[in-house]
Amino acid sequence: MAKQNDVENFLSKNLEKKKRLPPGTPNPVDIHVGARLRLRRTLLGMSQDMLGKRVGLTFQQIQKYERGSNRIGASRVYEFSEILKVPVSFFFDDLPSELKSHEGRYTAGLRDKEGAYVADEMARRETMELARAYYRITDPGVRKRMFDLVKSVGNVMASQ
Repeated sequence: MAKQNDVENFLSKNLEKKKRLPPGTPNPVDIHVGARLRLRRTLLGMSQDMLGKRVGLTFQQIQKYERGSNRIGASRVYEFSEILKVPVSFFFDDLPSELKSHEGRYTAGLRDKEGAYVADEMARRETMELARAYYRITDPGVRKRMFDLVKSVGNVMASQ
């Protein structure tokens, strides 16, 4: 009898009707996966058009994926992982802990709908260009000194 009550309690907790995001509101996980797609694509110096051609899509469809306005299916995530040479898990890496629960995704989705979404600084074009330029420096000693310089300037600016 106790086991049956445990099962009933579990089912009643986990089968409650969940709140849904309003139509047209992207799921925050889709936004995250799209941002990771954009991050990897730009780190490789690949255009949306180039990636689209590799998978038989237009650059507009890639844009929609990257914004999270269109959900990326599992087979497409796998295809992107092969083309971009990353594991499938890459697209879910650094997922904010808030998005690991349904309630957190719902709250974040409503907040994002209101325009509070803050783009990841690591996904900005300026950051990508800096990273690509940095890795084009072939001398490890020069690259290390540039790293130390930028880090030092950043620390000084942050303390002001």
